Amino acid sequence: MIKVLARSVRKYKTASILSALMVIIESACETIIPFLMARIIDDGITARNLAVIYQTGGILLLIAVISLVCGAGASRLSSIAAVGVAHNIRHDLYAHIQKFSFANIDHFSDASLVTRLTTDITNLQNAYQQLIRGGFRAPAMMIFSIVLAFAVNAQMALIFVVAIPLLAVGLWLIIRAAHPLFRKVFRAYDWLNNILSENIHGIKVVKSYVRQGLEQKKFTHVSQQIYHNYSWAQRLMALNQPLMQLVSNLMLLALFWFGAKLIVSGSMETGELVSLTAYGMQILFSLMMLSMIFNQITIAQTSSERLAETLNEKSTITEKNQPATTVDNGQIDFENVSFSYDTDSQREQLHEINLHIKSGQLVGIIGNTGSGKSTLVELLPRLYDATAGQVLLAGRNVKDYELKVLRDNVSLVLQSSVLFSGTIKENLLWGNENATEQDLRHAASLAQIDDFVQSLPDKYDTLLGQNGTSISGGQRQRLSIARSLLKSPQVLIMDDSTSAVDANTDAKIRQALRDQIPQTTKIIISQRVASIADADLIVVMKDGRISGSGTHEELMKHNEHYRQMALSQKRSERGVET
Repeated sequence: MIKVLARSVRKYKTASILSALMVIIESACETIIPFLMARIIDDGITARNLAVIYQTGGILLLIAVISLVCGAGASRLSSIAAVGVAHNIRHDLYAHIQKFSFANIDHFSDASLVTRLTTDITNLQNAYQQLIRGGFRAPAMMIFSIVLAFAVNAQMALIFVVAIPLLAVGLWLIIRAAHPLFRKVFRAYDWLNNILSENIHGIKVVKSYVRQGLEQKKFTHVSQQIYHNYSWAQRLMALNQPLMQLVSNLMLLALFWFGAKLIVSGSMETGELVSLTAYGMQILFSLMMLSMIFNQITIAQTSSERLAETLNEKSTITEKNQPATTVDNGQIDFENVSFSYDTDSQREQLHEINLHIKSGQLVGIIGNTGSGKSTLVELLPRLYDATAGQVLLAGRNVKDYELKVLRDNVSLVLQSSVLFSGTIKENLLWGNENATEQDLRHAASLAQIDDFVQSLPDKYDTLLGQNGTSISGGQRQRLSIARSLLKSPQVLIMDDSTSAVDANTDAKIRQALRDQIPQTTKIIISQRVASIADADLIVVMKDGRISGSGTHEELMKHNEHYRQMALSQKRSERGVET
């Protein structure tokens, strides 16, 4: 936890240090007060000396004012520092996640990353504020109280020396037992967020299949796990209070028992017993404060471990020291490429792929679900890296390019088109933030979506709902194609990105791409033979291998798998027409 916090304090170091110093001064002032009160009782009231009372009373008033000012200043500065450190951690974590490869994100899961960016950081923020206030106040007050207690009466102060270790051992045992339970709680929070995210995202499917009851049971089951583990952890932590009460009562009993004997024998004054009692209470208060801090730290320790794990995660996709910054053309070569999502697994999603695509070609890739089509093209922009062999773009290994340059030149349009809250224009500008309105309209025309946008009252300034829910699936796909075209890439990959588009519009898009951007290499992944039949090269995928390649006519003659798919789809189309 300290390592995570230390990385993120930065400009809030001054506020943190000043807060800690003010807390120490405040604690010193509060521990001096009982010492001076003993003097007022013994040298002023008992001795009937008004001068001592006035003089010591004035000093007490000054110390009280200093304590008040330092306490208020420490509260303000600790709040600023804690919020600032949480802001830095959140920024660092989010920026670090942006560097993750798909493999890194798969390792954590979306729901777990959300929990770490919210709940875990809030826990750490609360712990930091406790640390720079209570973490300095409690030890400082305890040390000052013990030192002044020895100054008042060394024999009686030994009671504190015996009581403190007993309490410390008890608190340590409680925390040690509670920590694993808090770890289980946060793992359950990850799963709870995952269920919630899936349910909200797929609420239409849930309602269509009337599965609300099942989803509710799943949510309740995980919620019960959180309740069970958290309640047990809190029960253990709640033992702090009775343990504190037991030790405090025993300590006060010992103070009064031995103090009374010393006063009767004339070895100690009444004021000294009063001040020792006050120091005893201050020590107990400090220990109680420490137990509360340990409670918060126990929770925060689990959160900090999860945050540190995320921050220490190294991206599996890295750049070379001096990467290439230009892509000359769209020539693509796969040389003996194999790939597995799990490096420890013997099962490969791609096996010994050899494929050569000339710059400017229109290439179709087809195959059954799970044949490796999407995995193959995801290696080009380095969403994943090949586990064997090499992927070349314009004659260079894709690992030699700067990532931004590579991904600007290899534009990938997915089937599940993702749009963001904002206007159509704002979404399209993701492709090129400097694009003019003419550029926007040209890209939209190629994607066969400009006429639809022009029919809207606000045209390109029309607001879209989250993920473009206010428009149809086909319209979202065409906007995504237009957004990719604005990058003016050397390679355009359309991964089943016209699946929600009618056949006529699909054909118009392909023709526009062929005519308007002939120099761009175009790769179309489709389940429909009709969508790729006019391609310069068709690649047939089966079980992670290339089972054949060539033109439509060549494959119909020589590739049984492709011929069966084509004939089956043609029969289906005839059935629909009939």
